[in-house]
Amino acid sequence: MNTENLEWQADSYGGVNPQVVDALLERGYLELVVQAAGEREDWFCARGAARDLCTAGEFGRAWEVVRPFAETGWLPAVSAGADILLEWGRIEEALALVRPDGARREQGEACKVYAQVLVQAGQVDTAIATLVPHLRDERLLSFLVEMTEGQGRDEQILDLVTPLAEEARRMHAEGRRESLGRAMDLQARVLERSGRVEEAIAGLGADVAARRSSAEIMRMSYVRLLARHGRIEDLRQMATADQEDAAFEPLVTALENAGRAEEAEALLRDYIAATHCPANYQVLLMELLVRQGRLDDAVEAVSPTFEDPWNGLLESAVLMLAERGRHEQALGLLEERSPEFLEESAHWVPSNRWWLMAESGRCRDAIAEIETAPELEPEERDPVLAWLLAQDGRLDEAIDLLRSCSGEHGTQLAELLVRQNRPLEALAAIPRVAARS
Repeated sequence: MNTENLEWQADSYGGVNPQVVDALLERGYLELVVQAAGEREDWFCARGAARDLCTAGEFGRAWEVVRPFAETGWLPAVSAGADILLEWGRIEEALALVRPDGARREQGEACKVYAQVLVQAGQVDTAIATLVPHLRDERLLSFLVEMTEGQGRDEQILDLVTPLAEEARRMHAEGRRESLGRAMDLQARVLERSGRVEEAIAGLGADVAARRSSAEIMRMSYVRLLARHGRIEDLRQMATADQEDAAFEPLVTALENAGRAEEAEALLRDYIAATHCPANYQVLLMELLVRQGRLDDAVEAVSPTFEDPWNGLLESAVLMLAERGRHEQALGLLEERSPEFLEESAHWVPSNRWWLMAESGRCRDAIAEIETAPELEPEERDPVLAWLLAQDGRLDEAIDLLRSCSGEHGTQLAELLVRQNRPLEALAAIPRVAARS
């Protein structure tokens, strides 16, 4: 077992896909998943098995499943192992497992994992001290603020964050490139949660107005801060007069939360009518109308964009309707399109049509259509056809088709085999991690 293989599994969902692991566990194949974790050195099997074992109170077995992975030093496995040990009550062993040894490549990330376990163990001050040498790394500075929320350490955290925020402001004033822009945003966050809301708004507002950081995240933090505290007029000024796009969504949310949804709708409709690039605001309008339960109005609001090649919202509308069970209506939106649009969108419209047909109980119509689509190559057609066959209850045909495919369809095949309670065949259909090399 090595960290390279583990990273590959995590990054590319290699090995046994989490969906297959969950399907096996849901059908009671825990022991098989435990065995696969060890024999196949499969991280997702180990993680799923450990989760179910912990739920059953079998912490010792869960630790034995994860221990070989954690012993590689790979941080996600180290963190998962520590969680098991903490839940088991083995606090000192958990801390020993995650304590940085100075040899790991990502020392800062190792300190982050260690600090997280320290907080879980109730050792907040030690956790803070662990991160102090790394606070010029904005990821770890952000984590410091995050992990101490609700821990009664706000003044202590302000003492650490404020000097970094002031340094960022000085660097900006001197025309130097600042690398601590998040410190200003994080200072405001700690001020807010400690009850000093006016100070947080004034400070972060000044930073944004002076453009002391080009980070979009800081502007978003500011407008969300205003929205949380009902500063509607400030948001309106930013959104309309200052033309700050980031302010529109928080403004709409603030108006809606204040019981002024009609005002939010009118604001968006007026702005859409006045701008040449309205797609971002039409999305906000659609989402607002959906939250109000006005699905037909939401579709109508974005329908002018449906055949726009650059800012079209057809797919968004289709998915919105499908998520709410309106598959026939979503299918109708696709079928109403012009021949020119359908030709230009051949890379996604047909597959969405077949999916919607299946969800509407018309699997066989979709199957007949895809079987007579001469433009489809087998590698495009066969996985979709197998899915449709499975949706139609024809699992044996779907499995036979996937077995005959030349492409890599192990996960899809495994899912169908699990549905037929053929777990050993399901695992055999997925190449082992070691086979990739």
